[in-house]
Amino acid sequence: MIKNALQKFRFMGFVEGGSLLVLLFLAMPLKYFFGFPEAVSVVGAIHGGLFTLYCLMIAYMTFVAKWPFRFSVAAVAVAFIPFGNFVLDKRLENWQQLKTA
Repeated sequence: MIKNALQKFRFMGFVEGGSLLVLLFLAMPLKYFFGFPEAVSVVGAIHGGLFTLYCLMIAYMTFVAKWPFRFSVAAVAVAFIPFGNFVLDKRLENWQQLKTA
C-alpha cells in the first residue's frame, strides 16, 4: 500500500511517464503510419489529464511536503523526456533510502 506523499508522487510519476510512452510509441505510430488518428485523440486526452494531476502533485510536494526545490524543477523537466520519470523515480528511491537511513 502507498504509505506517504513521496511514494504517492513516485507512483504518479510512473503512471504519467507510462502514458507518455504509450502516446509516443503506440498512439503516434497508429496515427501517422496506419491512418488511425483517434488513437492520439483518446490517449492524448488521458495523458493530458494525468499530466495535470502530475503537475498538481509536484505543487503539493513542493509546498506541503516541503521537499527540495531542485526535485520540483527536475520533476517538471523530466515530464517532457521519454523515460525521464523512470530515471527520476530511481533517484527519488535512492534519496528516500538515504533519508530514512
